[in-house]
Amino acid sequence: MKYIYGKQDFQTLERGEENCFLMTNGLGGFSSLTMTGSCSRNDHAVLMACLHSPNHRINMIHRLEETLRVGEETVHISSQRFADGSSEEGFLYQTRFSYEDYPQFFYLVKGVEVVRTLVLGQGENTVGISYEIRNRSKEEVTLFVYPHLQFVPKGAALEKGQVFTVEGQKISANGRQLYCGTNGVFEPLPVSFHDTLYYAYDACDGRRKTGCTAVNHRVALHVPAGETDTLCMVYGVEKELPTVEALQNRVAERRHALEKQADFADETAKTLTQAADRFISYRASTGNQTILAGFPFFEDWGRDTMIAVQGLCLATKRYEEAESILKTFLAYCQKGLMPNLFPEGKEAPGYNTVDASLLFILAVYAYYKKTKDIVFVTSAYQTMAEIVEWYVRGTDFGIGMDEDGLIMAGKELDQVTWMDVRVGNILPTPRHGKPVEINAYWYNVLRIMEEFQKLGLAKKVDKDKGGTGSMPAEPEDRTAGEWDYGQLAEKVKESFSKFWNGDAGCLKDVLSGTKADTQIRCNQIWAVSLPFSVLSPKQEKQVVETVFRKLYTPYGLRTLDPADKEFCPVYGGEQLKRDLAYHQGTVWVFPLGGYYLAYLKVHGYAEEARAYVKEQLEGITAALREGCIGQLPEIYDGAIPVSSKGCFAQAWSVGEILRVYDVLR
Repeated sequence: MKYIYGKQDFQTLERGEENCFLMTNGLGGFSSLTMTGSCSRNDHAVLMACLHSPNHRINMIHRLEETLRVGEETVHISSQRFADGSSEEGFLYQTRFSYEDYPQFFYLVKGVEVVRTLVLGQGENTVGISYEIRNRSKEEVTLFVYPHLQFVPKGAALEKGQVFTVEGQKISANGRQLYCGTNGVFEPLPVSFHDTLYYAYDACDGRRKTGCTAVNHRVALHVPAGETDTLCMVYGVEKELPTVEALQNRVAERRHALEKQADFADETAKTLTQAADRFISYRASTGNQTILAGFPFFEDWGRDTMIAVQGLCLATKRYEEAESILKTFLAYCQKGLMPNLFPEGKEAPGYNTVDASLLFILAVYAYYKKTKDIVFVTSAYQTMAEIVEWYVRGTDFGIGMDEDGLIMAGKELDQVTWMDVRVGNILPTPRHGKPVEINAYWYNVLRIMEEFQKLGLAKKVDKDKGGTGSMPAEPEDRTAGEWDYGQLAEKVKESFSKFWNGDAGCLKDVLSGTKADTQIRCNQIWAVSLPFSVLSPKQEKQVVETVFRKLYTPYGLRTLDPADKEFCPVYGGEQLKRDLAYHQGTVWVFPLGGYYLAYLKVHGYAEEARAYVKEQLEGITAALREGCIGQLPEIYDGAIPVSSKGCFAQAWSVGEILRVYDVLR
């Protein structure tokens, strides 16, 4: 889907900064600016290189300053706001912005047309920049491009005095090098620092609102009157650089290949297929693929990955990547827990999540249903059996099965579900006890293991090789995989009735003996959308209708009923204020996928229900034009979800909506 924006969309620089683009390189690096070409966040960059995949990112080229000299007059065609209230106002000359495979910016200055194109290399830290100049004026035209550099880790501040050097067309700073290839005139300059950049979107969230860049060279192209010429510039961390044209061709070819592989007919689904590709990245520490949870802030997290992989990879028929991602996490399972954070350098992995392991088994099952790859499932079976064993016997963070068969999770200050915000000693959304979605997952895991057990997988596993972590101490006379999973599932289903809130016609959010139990939240929707039903058909329909009445919006589900006195209508401000609102009413996109899947399920996937969901998904099509173009964000305000907030591109948001399109077809 090609997105086109005109002057009405950037009447002011503020309006022009409402939307941005995102290109990624499959290594963790990316390129992202607003549709006016400005930086409204310190995480924006022309080239955010990733030198150790997927999280060691370096902001190499932060922005581009461009001036166009027509005869004796010089104007900026670049745009940028500054802390002193001034700005470069190239948006005044901008006629349109388009984005499909890569972004293009169009300008008209005194009879001179300029088309700027940016393109990011795949599998390399390389960016291509080109300017097609159509000089229909009667004057000679010169374009000057000043790359504004940082060479600092993503989110870090450049300090004045950092040493930048130029040797030939190699720029060096902080022990890092960047090479430039160009057909223009490359001119080294004395280093100058520019410390007044203003980041409007960081300012409104209480983050660092100003930034500094360095300039130590410029590139120029002269175009005589009446002629057309193109300035090409390629920057990369390797000495050998491709051409801009080669980069463009590769990106277009990749889009066509992914669309063909996914085989969606719907245009929005095709767009989401491309959006999905942005999150899949190589992880150097495992040599396998992983999923980055969101841009520009997040890394690869266990919970997010296990939710997102079904849509990003399985719905788009990228089965090899799905297997690689599952293997990445399989290698790090300890004491029945999947890592929520991977080890980086000397840092230890983090395991503070109750759902990642259960979601892993759900993802393996979904992979098996798509591929029938019994070899991989067999290789994962012992670990899956160990996960169940640890959850039955008890593991870290208060995670373990109670006498009634239900899973308990969380203790003291440990928040281990996805509603995991902690502010010092404050738990804005305490869910210690038995969370509803965790026990829905648990029931489904037991049914999945029952199905795998019937396939004889336990007998195929070489017990001598063991699993990925030591087993609980007792009982000594049973190895993992010998549970009667079906019998245990029946016990869980019987006990799950404790969640039913007959007065409200829905499920309690948690069993804890506190007021949190009866709060109406979106977590209950997964008890309906999952493959194995733990509720009666009548109850499932009641849940879907209650969620619709209380929590549904076209852009996502509210995390709390607006009638609840703890409901927060707006997400924003300093971090404390944002954290207190994060799961207290804020709209999240990804549970919307579960809602639509649940709606289709309770209506028997009838044609009328399918048509209704397709109609409702038009809201998602509209959402793709706002915020990060062609992407779905993390969250919106709870009261009136208008503009995207949090991460401007979120993996599980895209993945869960792709799952809906997959089911619809």
